[in-house]
Amino acid sequence: MRHFIILLAAMFAATAAAQDSLPPAPYAYRQLNDPAQEAKAQELMETLRCLKCQSQSIADSDAPMAGDMRHQVRTRIAAGEDPEAIRQWLVERYGDYVSYAPRVTASTWPLFAVPLLLLLAAAIILWRRIGGKAEHRPGDYSDGEEL
Repeated sequence: MRHFIILLAAMFAATAAAQDSLPPAPYAYRQLNDPAQEAKAQELMETLRCLKCQSQSIADSDAPMAGDMRHQVRTRIAAGEDPEAIRQWLVERYGDYVSYAPRVTASTWPLFAVPLLLLLAAAIILWRRIGGKAEHRPGDYSDGEEL
């Protein structure tokens, strides 16, 4: 039993030590040499969500995963890949949540439809309450005759 506990502790220690032992990717914190390519990469990185932070783009996040994603974006931009192809690759790899601009698909259509339906319902309610009732004030005649 004692050997089993020591073995178990060694396994947990090894996995904990291996968590962040790798150095960051080369382009995680370094910009591309070509300013036009870096501008493309920066524009794309602003529209991709950090999966660890969830409220920051990968351009703003300091999480190691965001650094790896920045490296992938910069490497692929430097290789001449189209930004939309890179976005598509990241969406296929991490899911629709990675993009701040989700595509309309069978799983994301409620994101687009529900706000429109709520606006339509609010407009109908307002029209019925305000516009649907005609107020008759003294002195106003609908047929143009005065008594």
